[in-house]
Amino acid sequence: MSSRIPTSSSITESSVIPAPLAQVWHLIKLQDFHRFWTKLEKSHHVKGVSHETDIVKWTFKDGTEQEVKQEEHSSIDHFITYSVISSTPALTYSSLISTIRCHAVTTGPSEGSTFVQWSAHFSSDADAGVIEDAKFKRKEALADLAHAATGKK
Repeated sequence: MSSRIPTSSSITESSVIPAPLAQVWHLIKLQDFHRFWTKLEKSHHVKGVSHETDIVKWTFKDGTEQEVKQEEHSSIDHFITYSVISSTPALTYSSLISTIRCHAVTTGPSEGSTFVQWSAHFSSDADAGVIEDAKFKRKEALADLAHAATGKK
């Protein structure tokens, strides 16, 4: 009998950032995540992996290193999808794919702002602790993105 707690393997966090879409979208490049996400020490393209894929190495301030692969990108629909392809230390689950989508807010009191949605889909072996940690990190990263986009801390 398993002692694992059943949990959803997908999460979505979102925020309305009081900055125009173009200003927010400009920050959503895997190799530039260190410019807004305060948990990252640096992020840069991995050279020599492939001419057909974009691989970026994220080095977190806690020493964790992850290589992420850009799976999909649309400057028209303003979204980026990436997967984690390696991690040191190793992940405790098999896979993760994430998508960040940006939408212009065109009416109402937040008109001129940007709605940002950051989702994650984990393999079924991710436990509740992994899911909760990912939710917290995305909330924190969205706050960091808002600070970077607006120039306010």
